[in-house]
Amino acid sequence: MSIVPEKRLALFAEMEDRYEKKDVDYFVGLLNNEDYVIRTRATCILVDFGGEDKIPYIAKVLKHDDNELVRHEAAFSLGQMGYRSSIPHLEDATSNDPSMFVRHEAAIALGVVGAKEAIPTLTKALDDPSEPVVESAIVALSNLQFMEKLSKNEKFAKLTGG
Repeated sequence: MSIVPEKRLALFAEMEDRYEKKDVDYFVGLLNNEDYVIRTRATCILVDFGGEDKIPYIAKVLKHDDNELVRHEAAFSLGQMGYRSSIPHLEDATSNDPSMFVRHEAAIALGVVGAKEAIPTLTKALDDPSEPVVESAIVALSNLQFMEKLSKNEKFAKLTGG
């Protein structure tokens, strides 16, 4: 469900004010908003605030949001945050999310995080019925191999992970 554009814009203005105040609790609350656009933006803002303490909130979005775009954004965000504590959540999404769109992004995120322990999950994803998921698993596995054997620059390796 989506709210009317005027109401969304008014909420964006309020969100901007709360963003400047670094109001984490406010944005955590918005993860349950009826509007998927607001939930997506709240996810991105929490990631921007940074900190591993945000992982449980983003992981909950990844697991339970009813909109695949919002879950996709959560998977992308977990990859960009780069915390190892996100690996089990990304593995679960790679293996079990009903959306190919989300499985693909979760696989890529595993490669960006540099999750060697996710190699079995990514190898299993090579048998996914969706070609984009298979291709994403190949990219992630290639990046993990590159990071382990050749990379001298972790930032470069993470940038090439997906």
